[in-house]
Amino acid sequence: MAESIDESDNVELTEDDLENKSKGQLIKKAGQLRDRRNELNQMASERASKRDEFNAKTREKVDEAQEHREKRDELNEKVQEHKESRNELNAKANELFDEVDELKDDLELNEGKSVDKLKEEIEELEFKQQTEVLSSDDERELIEKIENKREKLSERKEKLDQGGDLEEIKAEAQEVRAEASKHHQKVTELADQAQEHHNQMIEAYREADDIRDEADEWHDKFVEAQEAADRHHEDFVRVQKRLRELDKEEEEQREEGRAEEREAAKEEAEEIYQQFKDGETLDTEDLMKLQKAGKL
Repeated sequence: MAESIDESDNVELTEDDLENKSKGQLIKKAGQLRDRRNELNQMASERASKRDEFNAKTREKVDEAQEHREKRDELNEKVQEHKESRNELNAKANELFDEVDELKDDLELNEGKSVDKLKEEIEELEFKQQTEVLSSDDERELIEKIENKREKLSERKEKLDQGGDLEEIKAEAQEVRAEASKHHQKVTELADQAQEHHNQMIEAYREADDIRDEADEWHDKFVEAQEAADRHHEDFVRVQKRLRELDKEEEEQREEGRAEEREAAKEEAEEIYQQFKDGETLDTEDLMKLQKAGKL
């Protein structure tokens, strides 16, 4: 940052200077005022250039912030679109899963063991029958259990067959839920990107404010130099005016002196002319004075 103007380098002009200083002193003062004015104008120009440079950087940062704002808003719009799609798909998946549950309730499929579980239990019992030595009563009991499991399995399969498109509905529900998850993932990704652009926008605006502060400081320094230059210019003009007044006064004094000389010469010529009329002899110098006065 530029330092303040050194006041000791400035040139002061008082009313007493204008009224009482000699012409030579005033000419010197005018030169000092002119030189200091030019120096201050140069300083003001340099400070204005620095101010303009920082203002240009400020605009660049503001433009950068605006770009991040636009990108953020664009991403937030996409986030909203994916949210709406996700919510619609989740709502549809919920409806389909509710339909699956209703079908299961109608077929009583929510009660009892699943087909896979029944098959597993039958296999375990058959393995036990084949590998273990059992008494007649135990083997008879085991066979009855196996038969009972097979009946339940048959009943379960029959209910599933009666369920018709239950598995298709369930599969569709799962597909819809998976699609909703994809949209949710996009919501997360895009929201993170939007937040990053938001953070960069805030940072760019902060930097713009800092640079603008520097531009304002350079502007204040420019005004300081320009006002000082203007004051020196005004004083320079005042001195020039005073010098013209002195020139005019000198010219008036010279004209007054010339008028007095002309009047004296006229009076002298009248006296010589009277002498000529009186018949006195005139020398060459007297004759020239008469001729100059137009008496001959």
